Amino acid sequence: MEHTIQAEEFNPADKWTQYATSAIFFVGGFGAASWAPLVPLLRERLAVGEDVLGLLLLCIGVGSLLTMPLSGASAVRLGCRRVLTFASISFALLLFLLSQVGEILLAIPVLLLFGAIMGCIDVVANVQAVIVEKASGRRLMSGMHALWSVGGFVGAGLFGVWVGMLGLTPVVSTLIAAMIMTMVTVFFARFLLPFGGDAGGEMLAMPKGIVAFVGIIACIAFLVEGAIMDWSGVFLTVVRGFDMSMAGTGFTVFSAAMLVMRLMGDKLVQKLGQKIIVLGGSMLAFMGFLAVIFTPVTWLLYVGFFAIGVGSANIVPVFFSLLGRQQDMPIGLAVPAVSTLGYLGILMGPAAIGALAHATSLYAAFGLLAGLVALQLVIARHVYKKVL
Repeated sequence: MEHTIQAEEFNPADKWTQYATSAIFFVGGFGAASWAPLVPLLRERLAVGEDVLGLLLLCIGVGSLLTMPLSGASAVRLGCRRVLTFASISFALLLFLLSQVGEILLAIPVLLLFGAIMGCIDVVANVQAVIVEKASGRRLMSGMHALWSVGGFVGAGLFGVWVGMLGLTPVVSTLIAAMIMTMVTVFFARFLLPFGGDAGGEMLAMPKGIVAFVGIIACIAFLVEGAIMDWSGVFLTVVRGFDMSMAGTGFTVFSAAMLVMRLMGDKLVQKLGQKIIVLGGSMLAFMGFLAVIFTPVTWLLYVGFFAIGVGSANIVPVFFSLLGRQQDMPIGLAVPAVSTLGYLGILMGPAAIGALAHATSLYAAFGLLAGLVALQLVIARHVYKKVL
């Protein structure tokens, strides 16, 4: 099948285009997970402390924020196919390069580029997903976002197998991971969209109208996810007195719930309607936080983390789908604007929770997260009144 035809003849609802979109989400999650085990190795090679390492890791976030607002316009000018193919292969090459870096002056630009490419993939994959879902007339977004999580689980799991069970070095393991990412990208590249929506002649994605409210929802959703990832272990061990070996269990329950619900999400949205999924999910996540904060019973504590994961899972995918129906901004600008605000949530969340916990307590910090989820519910109701 030849899919390098003219843009006007390309069918974005084609099954293979749907598969290719999911494959790019998988590559993004796989690459991010393959990077995580390299962090302590990078610290060891550079011989730096936690303070310097933290600043180096901030380069990834800075790089992402620099490219995200411009990525949608790039997809419009060059097409999703060119941007995603270049970005995904570059992602793999930079991943392997990070397994080799031994000088801090080289690590800084490589990490900036790595973050820039990661942010670009995130935005343009979502631009393509919105176009493909709208053209197909079916709910696809939750499943596509689930593939990012699947890629993360597979990437983390395979690294453990290669290094722990097969005895391969981290460098060889990273090379294999980079080769997998490249092969998946090359195979599916011809099925990616040769166009990238519309940017209305603009380059910079500044949120306006209803898109600004959707961006705030994404910011809260990603902030909550980042806070659970970074602080749930501290909450369980320091506040609840769990053994250190149990520190990761809260995030594991949360992540598993999110993955399962995203895999089921498209069918649930089709059956129950997106409004129920979003508003009901926000309420469930709010109740989950109350359980985590107040319950004295261990199993109810885990029920709380599970409820947060279930309730939060499909909020971002549903609102990315909704961007295809709003009229305030072109898709090529709306998606990167929302993605940028969402990524700000990931960057701000852990730091904000840490500052509040230091000034008051982790109970108060998790109470803030519950309040933000309640605010998310209020904003979501406003969005639905304006769009539907």
